[in-house]
Amino acid sequence: MNKFIFIGLALIMFFFKSSVTANYEKVFFDLKIEDISGEIIELNKYKNKVILLVNTASYCGFTKQYDELQTLWELYESKGLIVIGVPSNSFNQEKTNNSEVKEFCEVNFNITFPLTSITEVKGEKAHEIFKWAKDNYGKSAIPKWNFHKILINKEGKVEDTFSSLTKPLSKKIINKIENIL
Repeated sequence: MNKFIFIGLALIMFFFKSSVTANYEKVFFDLKIEDISGEIIELNKYKNKVILLVNTASYCGFTKQYDELQTLWELYESKGLIVIGVPSNSFNQEKTNNSEVKEFCEVNFNITFPLTSITEVKGEKAHEIFKWAKDNYGKSAIPKWNFHKILINKEGKVEDTFSSLTKPLSKKIINKIENIL
């Protein structure tokens, strides 16, 4: 049964893969988001960096991707990559508060890359970053599940998106990151 769900999710994710010509009234670096400790992250502090934005969840089958996200962060941070984890309960698989998420990530995965507060990533209540990504890149920027990845280039525009099925250390993601760093 799990195999059929997995295949169904893959087909749905492929079906919604699309992009649009963007007008970019704002770029990623014009936005802000609250970090896991409640402080506001002015994203302009990451100007001229490449960003991998990933909606995460503690109780998801893809949660093991935290290991690869941390490795990716360690490999490319000095070259200009910023990994930002966005814990979300949009798919009902996240802990109930930020301190639980922070402890879970630190204890189980030794996460040192930035994490935001628990944030909505889809629908009308989605955070402005995810609405911005959808408006400027299309349906493929909308997370269909946890561990959906949005790659932002140094100009602050969406470069590409990757489904939950694409592992952070996949050649597909690594090649794209190395090409835009």
